[in-house]
Amino acid sequence: MSIMPVFSQTMTTVQTKAGNLRVADVLIRFVEDELLPGTGLSAGQLWQGLASMVGEFGPDNQALLQRREHLQTQIDAWHREHAGPVQDVAAYQRFLEDIGYLIPEPASVAVTTLGVDHEIADLAGPQLVVPVINARYALNAANARWGSLYDALYGSDVIPETDGSNRQGPYNPARGARVIDMGRDLLDEIVPLAVGSHHQAQRYFLRVTDDDGSGRATLGIELKGGRQTCLRTPQQFVGYAGEPASPAHILLVNNGLHIDLQLDPAHPIGRQDAAGVKDIVLESALTTIQDCEDSVAAVDADDKVLVYRNWLGLMTGKLTDSFIRQGKAVHRTLQEDRKFTAATGAPLCLPGRSLMLIRNVGLLMSTDAVLDANGDPVPEGFLDGLITAAAALHDLAAGGKRIRNSREGSVYIVKPKMHGPDEVAFTCRLFARIEQILGMSRCTLKLGIMDEERRTSVNLKACIAAASDRVIFINTGFLDRTGDEIHTCMEAGPVVRKADMKTQRWIGAYEDRNVTIGLDCGLAGRGQIGKGMWARPDDMAQMLRDKIAHPRAGASCAWVPSPTAATLHVLHYHRVSVAERQAQLLHSPQAALADLLTPPLVAAPDWTQAEIAAELENNVQGVLGYVVRWIDMGIGCSKVPDIHNTGLMEDRATLRISCQHLGNWLRHGICNRDQVLATLRRMAAVVDAQNAHDPDYRPMTGDLAGSIAFQAACDLIFKAREQPGGYTEPLLHAWRKQVKTRNCPGQPTVADLDSVGG
Repeated sequence: MSIMPVFSQTMTTVQTKAGNLRVADVLIRFVEDELLPGTGLSAGQLWQGLASMVGEFGPDNQALLQRREHLQTQIDAWHREHAGPVQDVAAYQRFLEDIGYLIPEPASVAVTTLGVDHEIADLAGPQLVVPVINARYALNAANARWGSLYDALYGSDVIPETDGSNRQGPYNPARGARVIDMGRDLLDEIVPLAVGSHHQAQRYFLRVTDDDGSGRATLGIELKGGRQTCLRTPQQFVGYAGEPASPAHILLVNNGLHIDLQLDPAHPIGRQDAAGVKDIVLESALTTIQDCEDSVAAVDADDKVLVYRNWLGLMTGKLTDSFIRQGKAVHRTLQEDRKFTAATGAPLCLPGRSLMLIRNVGLLMSTDAVLDANGDPVPEGFLDGLITAAAALHDLAAGGKRIRNSREGSVYIVKPKMHGPDEVAFTCRLFARIEQILGMSRCTLKLGIMDEERRTSVNLKACIAAASDRVIFINTGFLDRTGDEIHTCMEAGPVVRKADMKTQRWIGAYEDRNVTIGLDCGLAGRGQIGKGMWARPDDMAQMLRDKIAHPRAGASCAWVPSPTAATLHVLHYHRVSVAERQAQLLHSPQAALADLLTPPLVAAPDWTQAEIAAELENNVQGVLGYVVRWIDMGIGCSKVPDIHNTGLMEDRATLRISCQHLGNWLRHGICNRDQVLATLRRMAAVVDAQNAHDPDYRPMTGDLAGSIAFQAACDLIFKAREQPGGYTEPLLHAWRKQVKTRNCPGQPTVADLDSVGG
């Protein structure tokens, strides 16, 4: 099978640059006019560097992709010979060892990464992932370091709309009172008073004494009746803003996370509060992954330049965006740092923005934004790595610049979809070459490892060893990991229904081992151990109940879908000390490798036709709902209504699961092509109805044969088995380019898309 996707020629003119590369004009202009000025790097150096990377590392990149396919071919053959659930896991393990899929685990691994920012090395809290191609979203996420608890509670379903507490329409004082009560409950829980309750507070004030020569301020609280008290742990008061006699901000800390108690008796909310509290602002999204990959639909040079331009703007601090909200123009920029006076009297400056990481694409995809000497697209990850690192030169050389990202002088690149330690080691070599080209010190580029492919999961310790001086992040991406699990065992037999996947032995072992192995390798204090996304952005009440499981499991970060979700999820990190939890888990036994290697198969499926039909409808509706936006609108991540009209955050990882699941059931006769096609036709009408309110939406029904989005969905399902790694990118890119060509008649295309079609 082919391991390279189908491409169309970039819809811009190209020029020949150093090393016989042919580069799209739009990319040349961006590099020469925007990216490089101020870096001390010439365009010739950059293009020559890229040419050297392509020449040296291109064959290795291709060999690693061929290795993936060779291993999968051997696994497919083994499963066909041993059909059904694995009866002898030990024999299966020996087979995987014999073919080199499973390698011996290193006896001891010590992470030695240096120069890691506080937010990654020492703190625990929420992490956002956002498509960097959208400037508004990128800025919103970067500014989500601080969030209003009052706004998050008032605007979400955490407070039920009962007893007159509805949230629609103008401000509802009854709902506001419940918000304030919950805020006081939180203060009592995380920054309790020596006596009494924050509910009884009439005044927050500072005492500044010099009795011990320190000049340190302390926090006093006057309760109803005039009694005065202090914090149970006075050291939780760390600073203030405004005049000591009437502070506007009281800065508190718990588990390393700051709480900004904002006071203003003249404010509409503060006026109703006995102590004049107008808001409780929480340090929320400590880190944000600005994403070039799964949440982005970037298929050509024009798209890639949008991605790179926004990342550059974040690194220079100059990114802005304007839009209309409720009839008013809004202009968004990056937030300034927050300035306080420390309890000691010294100036105290806290970051105003999330620490930003950048997620590049993986090894599979190539881009025709740059063609090599043979006229072939170059590996997209090479271009991503070089350009995004070059953009970060502006941050590294910022000097006294008012807006900084890394205060430790590091660049954080998350690398997705690596299969095993050889690919991790290859990525580290690639990073070293980029550092050489850009004149960076060794290990300036830090590596985030997405533990989202099966060969990485079963060899995780060896993967960490391969990047022991660069790794700052391991994260369970359970969505992609589920897609890869299905693809790996495709030939063995039918997999369980999607709703049952989270109860399977492999996924529990996977989540557990990611933490225990990360701790055993010494990531605590040097990097993050992460957990995956909460996919229901409107269901914050359930998130508040459930997602505390992530810090309890020892994860120092977990993904959330919005700034509001970050402000609510951070409550979990106030309630659970991840540092203490990790210390408790440090010497815990690992979950059994045998469990991790147990595929989620059904020995004798006994599903009724109604259950099968329901599963098909659920999968197909999800595929169509996501694909129609990706193909027709170029939206790589959005809230997509499911078959029950519940909004779910969808990206390519969720699409990968649904396509692989349908492909597996087709392969093993649980359903047939005609059933799936009939379901596709029915669900196209459902998805059209769900999007009827969107004036930019292009309906599929009425002309299914002419709908490129519908044909793309068919392709993704019926060709799921043959896609490399079960990935969706190759077909998505090919079909999206069809739409862009159709919308720009007369533009050249070199793709042969005859083989692409349902």
